[in-house]
Amino acid sequence: MNKSNLKPARVFEQFAKINEIPRPSKHEEKMIEYLKEFGKSHHLETLVDEVGNVLIRKPATPGYENRETVILQSHMDMVCEKLVDLDFNFHTDAIQTYVDGDWLKAKGTTLGADDGIGDAIQLAILDSDDIEHGPIECLFTRDEETGLTGAHGLQAGFMTGKLLINLDSEDEGQIFVSCAGGQTTTATFHFEREEAESGLFFLKASLKGLNGGHSGDDINKKRANAIKILARFLFIQQEKIAGLRLANFNSGKLHNAIPRDGQVVFAVPAELKEQVKADWNIFAAEVADEFHVTEQAMDFSLESTDAVKVMPKTVGQNVIRAIQAVHNGPLTNCQDEAIAWMVETSSNIASVQTTDNTVVAVASQRSNVMSNLDNMTNTVKAVFLLAGAEIAVDDKYPAWKMRADSELTRIAVEAYKKLFGKEPKVLGIHAGLECGLFSERYPDLDMVSFGPTLRGVHSPDEKLLIPTVQMVWDHLLEILKNVPAK
Repeated sequence: MNKSNLKPARVFEQFAKINEIPRPSKHEEKMIEYLKEFGKSHHLETLVDEVGNVLIRKPATPGYENRETVILQSHMDMVCEKLVDLDFNFHTDAIQTYVDGDWLKAKGTTLGADDGIGDAIQLAILDSDDIEHGPIECLFTRDEETGLTGAHGLQAGFMTGKLLINLDSEDEGQIFVSCAGGQTTTATFHFEREEAESGLFFLKASLKGLNGGHSGDDINKKRANAIKILARFLFIQQEKIAGLRLANFNSGKLHNAIPRDGQVVFAVPAELKEQVKADWNIFAAEVADEFHVTEQAMDFSLESTDAVKVMPKTVGQNVIRAIQAVHNGPLTNCQDEAIAWMVETSSNIASVQTTDNTVVAVASQRSNVMSNLDNMTNTVKAVFLLAGAEIAVDDKYPAWKMRADSELTRIAVEAYKKLFGKEPKVLGIHAGLECGLFSERYPDLDMVSFGPTLRGVHSPDEKLLIPTVQMVWDHLLEILKNVPAK
């Protein structure tokens, strides 16, 4: 298989064009211009709202004019993660893709199939002249990955359809009908740096090669979190060495990704440096064994480094203690027996970044039960408050509740059974989808979410299972043919 014969050709042609367009979250201007020009060149009504969401309307094909309008929806931004040593600029460079067996991958970066493949499917629908469908509205939202800005800013009346198909799910054969809500907790430690005492030896501990992944979909897969591992070592050493001083802690970039790498700079009395190095080697071996099933490429490094100014001792201690203590991973599973396997509530310590006079820690909480979301957030908040940090909680978005009488779910299930001779799975998802916010502005919307199979999203390991794109395409066209009359 090579890129020139991927099926459906129309979808992969659009995906190739999309991956030439830089579209980091909050920097989707070039993608917006592309969509506007696409609509104009196809003589389709194209609207852009105040926050930058793009809506392109396509009339019904002959004989389908009386069908309900269907909204197809995906987000135009992508998570920008790359290998540590790769020279790549997401604001200017095109994503480089290649075929590996049945998978489409990118060279050292995120692939952008989350949600570029959803965008490509929509554009292929808009570009077609041989598909049977009623009136269609294609919605492309901004900044889904870092703040749900587009969905938050979407105003009532921008869309007119009553049925919405979200194309931002990652397991073919699964139809999602609910999702988690979420919010982000940011803790900021303020300080003035000071000169380190004489007689200290500076060390830089680094960790890379972790799988990382999506902090919703992958939070229960027992993957290592680089921040927690580095804090774990620092806490052990701090308990043993009264004179340990912290200078820098940097790990993670995105609130919705499990951090894959990181480094800390700290100082210890020079006479204890060899003991710290020995402890590090033992620690690295123990952690590698602990995660031997889920992390086969962990790379630990400890080396001497230049002396720098350090945080005040109390601040450094509190940063280490707070990160050691803060909850990370699933908290509870769903209470409903039918979906008891699914994570209900979780938190991910996503990034810790140090500047000249601050340490900023970001943690992302999720839950399908909004009261438990608040409880999880308060648990994280309390840890950092006890450590003396300044707290901000924002980016809250609601859960999407399952609709018991969903006509769209029935149509989607029947279409899948007809095409593939088996039942799809109808599920909820622990990740956040924009559907929760849509339901606030459009309470009568009937919604489902599905998409082709993706793995390793939000990391450079992201890959798209090529054959499932054809399956999703066929499924979507079958649904469009069977949309009910108004």
